[in-house]
Amino acid sequence: MSAVEALANNSNVGSAPAEGRITDQAIAEARSMIGLQLRPEGPYLQDATADTLRNFCNGIGDLNPLYREGEYGRISRYGTQLGHPMFPMAFGWVGRTRWGLPGVHGFYAGNDWELFRHVRPGDRIMAIERVVGVEEKESKFSGRLVLQYVEASYSNQRGELVARALGTCTRHERKAARDAGKYKDVKPYEYTPEEFEKIDAAILDEDRLIRGANVRYWEDVTEGETLPSIVRGPLSLMDTMGFLVGCGRGHTHGVVLKAAVKHPGHFFRNPEAGGGIEYTGIGHHRESVAKEVGVPGTYDYGPQRSSWMCSLVTNWMGDAAFLKRVRTEMRRFNTMGDCTWCKGKVTRKYVKDGHALVDIEIWGENQRGELTTPGMATVILPSRDVNLRVAFDGAALDLELPVIR
Repeated sequence: MSAVEALANNSNVGSAPAEGRITDQAIAEARSMIGLQLRPEGPYLQDATADTLRNFCNGIGDLNPLYREGEYGRISRYGTQLGHPMFPMAFGWVGRTRWGLPGVHGFYAGNDWELFRHVRPGDRIMAIERVVGVEEKESKFSGRLVLQYVEASYSNQRGELVARALGTCTRHERKAARDAGKYKDVKPYEYTPEEFEKIDAAILDEDRLIRGANVRYWEDVTEGETLPSIVRGPLSLMDTMGFLVGCGRGHTHGVVLKAAVKHPGHFFRNPEAGGGIEYTGIGHHRESVAKEVGVPGTYDYGPQRSSWMCSLVTNWMGDAAFLKRVRTEMRRFNTMGDCTWCKGKVTRKYVKDGHALVDIEIWGENQRGELTTPGMATVILPSRDVNLRVAFDGAALDLELPVIR
């Protein structure tokens, strides 16, 4: 059978996203995949170059010259431009829905990253991703839901571990989410001129808040101190499309059609596109598809929001520090027109395994003051104590990260 015949004969490629069900059998089949390695998602961006590193920063709005400018990097303590800590995300959005529960909609729910070394121009990033857990829960959004967990290990061309991430996605029946109507009363937000002025000022002033080469010493940090806030928004189509470009993503024409032949349950012939085939994740860009799964409008990409929260920390910590851990959770949708105010507070200051560390509570709030993105970070800072280590790259610290089994 030809590829054309396979697509034509497959009833799962319909005129709307598939309406899969969360059944005991579907959950059991998903659990049977625990321990299996997943095929690489793309791959999309693998090679770190001055261009790909800068373009990723463009996709998340990061202004830090250490991650953007070759000349700044050349005269820095590293002698080269570095990759943003979330650059491995461009290889694959760990935690994104790609396995089990056919036809059941999925949302990226967050990541917990442990970082070991910087990405530099010339590096090639590879990943091994495996299924590590399946959990069933109840939610106000859709009733019965399933949490799926994957673990990804990212290495460079020398086989050195760059990062490890635990990714989470949630799976929801589309009809159940529509019927529950959790967000049915959410209306587009109307900003006042004063609010626009505050948002614009925060965005235009952000580069002044970047610590950069001005070393932040551990001794100068106090528990309870707040990080300078940054803001992303109001969210627009330019923002979401820019993130796709920054990650090297973009499927068109024959590439999409071949993917639909292999995975028909993830694609549909969209009447709004004249019957053109689109991926079910097009709800990030088409309001009608977003509403099919109970979201009030088009919405952001979770990995993009995770990267915003990371930039909050890297702006504060300075070039000489090392971001060892960052965790974010997507608790509320960030729809078009919403702002995300990224905030943080130092909660703990301590020494472990010869390193000076601080733990930071981080969170995102929208313009309504609602918590959308809780999380935390751990940073290794330089110390004036010569008996403590300097973290030029990551350290072999036991941070007791969660392991799902």
